[in-house]
Amino acid sequence: MFRTSDIVLITVMMAAAAFTYKTKHDAEASYKELGTIERQAQLEKDSIDILKADWSLLTQPARLQRLTETYKEELGLEPVEAPRIAEFSDLPERPLTIEGIVTDMAGADGGPDQTTTGAVRP
Repeated sequence: MFRTSDIVLITVMMAAAAFTYKTKHDAEASYKELGTIERQAQLEKDSIDILKADWSLLTQPARLQRLTETYKEELGLEPVEAPRIAEFSDLPERPLTIEGIVTDMAGADGGPDQTTTGAVRP
């Protein structure tokens, strides 16, 4: 009835069908998992946006000023003043000289610097 080659071919076809079914099933499972991960990532991005908006609202200067005025007496807070290390008058006077700038721009022979930069030539 059946020859050996027929049985071998039927077995190979059944194995190929099983492999195709398993591959398709694995691909669909991976696609579902990818969709779940993408939804979670979008949810996290939305959460970050909401948290940024909340942070922006909570750190508004007008709101912080109002809270400071409200709780200043209850908590015994006093305004913070930044101490100055030195006054402007304490800085040493240094005359401005143009000679240092001109000599830095001069060439080795004291004449104008001949270095070409860009497309402009002197």
